[in-house]
Amino acid sequence: MAIIIYGAYLLAPDGLKKGWGLRTEGARIVQTAPNAELAAAPGRRVIDARDRIVAPGFVNGHTHMYGALSHGITAKAPVAEFSGFLEDFWWPYVENRVDRELVSTTTKWACVEMIRSGVTSFADVLEAPNSIPGALGIEAEIVREAGLRGRLSFEACQRISDENARAGLKENADFIRINNGGDNLVKGFISVHTLFTCSEVFLKQAKNTADALGCDIHMHLSESAFEPGWCLERYGKRPVGIYDSIGFLGRNVLASQVVQVTDEELCILAKKGVRAVSMPLSNCEVGGGVAPVPEMLEKGIMTGLGSDGYINNFFEVMRGAFLIHKAWRQDPQAMPARAVYEMATGMGAEAMGVCGCGRLEEGALADIITIGLDTPTPINEHNVYDQLVLFRNPENVCDVIVDGRIIMEDKTLLTIDESAAKTEMREAARRFWERGGR
Repeated sequence: MAIIIYGAYLLAPDGLKKGWGLRTEGARIVQTAPNAELAAAPGRRVIDARDRIVAPGFVNGHTHMYGALSHGITAKAPVAEFSGFLEDFWWPYVENRVDRELVSTTTKWACVEMIRSGVTSFADVLEAPNSIPGALGIEAEIVREAGLRGRLSFEACQRISDENARAGLKENADFIRINNGGDNLVKGFISVHTLFTCSEVFLKQAKNTADALGCDIHMHLSESAFEPGWCLERYGKRPVGIYDSIGFLGRNVLASQVVQVTDEELCILAKKGVRAVSMPLSNCEVGGGVAPVPEMLEKGIMTGLGSDGYINNFFEVMRGAFLIHKAWRQDPQAMPARAVYEMATGMGAEAMGVCGCGRLEEGALADIITIGLDTPTPINEHNVYDQLVLFRNPENVCDVIVDGRIIMEDKTLLTIDESAAKTEMREAARRFWERGGR
């Protein structure tokens, strides 16, 4: 589809452009220009967004779509620290009970939440050892129908058994072989969990598989003090040192969380070209700490933002990144709004390994949102990032375009039956909670 969007403003890489819009052809942006230079033509869709700002879609660099099942759930086991959160609650009450039907239900609802929140690209890690084989294929079908740009993976680890770990690695590899040479929307990557659920031998096998397939590999890194402490006790090294010693680190590695890390570890990650994703809100939930994101950015580590499947309102995620570091460092200049916005768009796309999106410029992928300008105070070139990060919300997202396809128009979802998806999600969660650990 060829589309022209006339905007009140266009948020370009070099700043805010008043009275600008853009033109797309197929999956690409072919022109950004003043509205008067965007000539309408027969067969071209026109979106009149002259009461809106035209902006790049957001990039959720790390989520767990199945996590919606836990929203509001009551923990039957008291959780005092991170390992207890996993062993006494998350693994037995949530992860281990997710089957393929629940994968389908949660994927539909997650897509609704992401579209509503202005997210056009995302990376998902499915942690459901009893949903394979075939779980990634279920996700992929729904994500394609929704029209989102998804990077999908299954978390392979040995906490259930060696056999389940091998099955998880196979789930990823089979999916990647089928999908990574196909359309531009849905592709796969390999994911492993942590050093305390994966042996060095298995981690090497997973990395070798990723290298052979030419894809990215992801791990959760030092989400709390538990993993560094466990590694020091078992190996006499911190996690990054262990990964480095087995040849795991490299430019195709995406590390999520990256909370309890030292400056020396950050230097190694930067030297090896490892990319990262920070989850400011979920790190608070599990008591993991505050990731050293300002230092990561200073060292040149490409860093994005993720919801972790926890609070999926991406404006809240951005606000968390904006505010938490200021409070933690007692420095109001830490993490300015523009830096946060870049992590949520262009830098986030690079961190996730999606080239050509997250910026509104000629030749970029046509992943575009429009955001209403009905703010009580004016938006201008000096305050635009603060206004978007701090004072806009999902209800202000009007249009969402991914790969040149309109998937939400004037706040109406076009690809998913939102009401049906919510009803299905609510009923599935009710049954899931009622059954508990049985």
